[in-house]
Amino acid sequence: MTNFPRFDLADSCYAVALMADKTPAWREAYSQILDQMVDRHTTFWAAVDWLTQFGSDPDRDKYPDVWKGTLIPEHLWGRYDSPGWTANGVEPWGLQKDPVGADGMLFFKGFFNLVLSLHRYVSGDRKWDDPFKVVGVDDTHFQWTHSRVAEHLTEQWRRHPEGPHCENTKIWPYCLSAAGLGLQMFDRLVGTDKHSVFDEWTDYAKRNYLEVEGGLLKWVALYYDPIVDHVHKVGSGGGTGVAWYALPQHPELAELFYRASLSATGWDDPAVPVAVPSDPRGLVMTAMLANEFGDAVTHARLSDTLEQLAEPRYFGSESEHFGYWFHLGEPWPRGQMSASLMVTDVADPGDWQRLFISPNLAKFEQPTVEGIEFPRLGLSQAWNDLAHGMLQVTTYAVKPSLAGEQTVFRVTGMPDQKDSIFVRCDGSEYTNWKSVGSDTIEIRTEIGPHSFQIYTGYRESTADVDQRTRTKVVQSESRHSNASVSGIIRAGSFNGLASCPCCN
Repeated sequence: MTNFPRFDLADSCYAVALMADKTPAWREAYSQILDQMVDRHTTFWAAVDWLTQFGSDPDRDKYPDVWKGTLIPEHLWGRYDSPGWTANGVEPWGLQKDPVGADGMLFFKGFFNLVLSLHRYVSGDRKWDDPFKVVGVDDTHFQWTHSRVAEHLTEQWRRHPEGPHCENTKIWPYCLSAAGLGLQMFDRLVGTDKHSVFDEWTDYAKRNYLEVEGGLLKWVALYYDPIVDHVHKVGSGGGTGVAWYALPQHPELAELFYRASLSATGWDDPAVPVAVPSDPRGLVMTAMLANEFGDAVTHARLSDTLEQLAEPRYFGSESEHFGYWFHLGEPWPRGQMSASLMVTDVADPGDWQRLFISPNLAKFEQPTVEGIEFPRLGLSQAWNDLAHGMLQVTTYAVKPSLAGEQTVFRVTGMPDQKDSIFVRCDGSEYTNWKSVGSDTIEIRTEIGPHSFQIYTGYRESTADVDQRTRTKVVQSESRHSNASVSGIIRAGSFNGLASCPCCN
């Protein structure tokens, strides 16, 4: 159910958004990437399952025996559609041509709103609030805006406290948690209160989609089918995916799932070898959570295993690209697995929570770097030191062969204090710049490693305080460390489940 192309889109956005937060004064490349992700989410291939899988699966009597009881209820074996089969057209809904407007297809519209919200957060561009078209059945097209998608999702959720369904007829806590995260970001950007539907659903889920006994998780719902009134239960470690999306929304629930997963797998126990599942998705998601929680023991153990399993390597004519290949012998790294694991490379503990709890919206009012000739010139730093009125920019050559070539970039949004602006490069005064407008300067340089300090005169005010310095995030230690199991820290740094052992 996570093999369709749209999951490549969503999973590839998380590392991009996290990287954009590392260079808040330079966002244009990340904005362009996310814009293209949104655009592709409107196409046929993003909704190919809904647009091609009509009625019951004609091959459901041919499913592998291993799915019996693991993915499909035993008592419905042979007459029940597998997870992932959308069954567009079945009763009581009938054929619905619009993948956004449909009663189901939550795993389309929920992730779509999340991608839309991440694009708007990184870019500040409201272009997707202008009408655009989404491809439907038989090459029909349906007009939407970002705000209408968020409102439609919210209204559906209000009508269904158990949660809107994904494929007909399954409701997935995993997808609902991602949908809630998109609404949380939308609220932060727009000032609405749509995320309250997720809070209400969480209360419902605690009563119906999991069981806790003595503080320990006994089971969690993989999905719920309201038509046959069946909660499909998996083991106590089956909430790993939900934990990732729930963490910025309900951290206590996310930590409960994370701790249960570690108890089920032993992945945090140095005395136990890391058991590698046939599908590495659970391993990757646990590594993402371990990194986010600051669980150094578990993260180190899984990183050692993934170093062998994930086949990390550079590629390109000058090894300018990097990805995780997972020994698949394919010409490109796979989007979902490689992009998900990339999160552990770019994020510091707590970054995923900060991204949604207190997104850095002040960046849009601060001096910004623009016109970078990426992918010729790259930036590893671009942030405003508001205490000193200085913009810090660090450059590098994406390809070594380009080093020394001339390039130019701009700094916009500067106060109108041209007489006080000056630039340093690599520790010395730098004069190869000029004013090109009331709030813009242009800097000429050469491609390569350079460190610029641009004194803009833009200083910290009450409205500009980086909200992330006030963010509380949950940090969880391994049960084998000397630290407490769970603690609240104050952030101060700028800088296929059924096949894995956790579900058995």
